[in-house]
Parts: sequence; C-alpha cells; structure tokens
Amino acid sequence: MGNTFGAGDDQLYVSNGGTDVFVEVLLLAVSGLARCPWEYRFGGLVALQDQELMGRGAVGFDLAEVHWGRTAAQRDAAKQFVLRAIGLAGRRYRWELLGYEPPHALAYLRRFREVVTAFEPPETEPARDVLPDLSELGCCVRHRVLSSVAHFDGCLFCRGSRGEAYGTGLGSEWR
Repeated sequence: MGNTFGAGDDQLYVSNGGTDVFVEVLLLAVSGLARCPWEYRFGGLVALQDQELMGRGAVGFDLAEVHWGRTAAQRDAAKQFVLRAIGLAGRRYRWELLGYEPPHALAYLRRFREVVTAFEPPETEPARDVLPDLSELGCCVRHRVLSSVAHFDGCLFCRGSRGEAYGTGLGSEWR
C-alpha cells in the first residue's frame, strides 16, 4: 500500500514509509519558503499528508484538484513556488531536524519535479479545491513548520514516530 502525488496518470507513487520521508523533506522546504496566502495554503496541503493523522495509505493529492490561481500569472507563480520548494528540499534544507538520512528522498523529489514540471495548471477552478483555508493552518514554533490547526496537538515532527526526540507535548503556536 502507498500513496500518489501527481496529475492524472503522471504520478509519484511512494510506499507508506516513503510517503513519510517525502512529506517531511517537502514540508521543511515549503514552510521555509512560504510568504503569501497561496504558498501557505499549499504548505498546509503538504502538512495534511501526515499519515499519523490521516491514516497509512490514505494521503496523497492530485495537482488537478489544486486551485492554482485565476490568472496565468498567478498559476505560473504558484507552479514556480512548488518547483522552488522541491529544489530547496533537494538541497537538504533543514534535514538535520530529521535525525536520520532520508532514504530515496532525492529520487522522490526528482520524480515529483518531473510531474510538476509537466503539469499545466488548468485555467478553470477545480470542482474540489484541496488546498486548506488559511484559517485551518498553524505553525509549530518549535520546529518552524506549517501544521494543521484542526489537529492542534503539534506538527508532523511533534507527532511523528521520531517526535519523542524533539519533546512531544510542547504543542504548537499560531502563526
């Protein structure tokens, strides 16, 4: 069992363990780069891929279900943000927080970059936008990553299998 991230048939498929790795390294980068509402919302989508919350094999998203923006300039800026985040993650941004060398992370990021690069955001809004509202997001001050306010017991790193190394139970703060 695993999860898919992509667009239609062009996807990154990763096992449940691979999903944990992919989401952790991408969340660190997205959280470090986000500056505007769309970017924070995309970071929130990445944070929601936490299998500790959603269930093993129950996460993943289709890029076609993301509202990329109303104008060509907005859609291009959003896509460029995702590509910059993938690039930053590929440069091992904040990987020391992981406490382990993430297996296959670079291969997952390369494949996701291919998928995102080939994807053309549609001009119309999707029937269902998977990006969370800003009001549903928080920021874990301890780990400096976006988190889901709806699950306010800490971020992915506070709750994760390695969370005890970072002092679980400290909670999160709103951004």
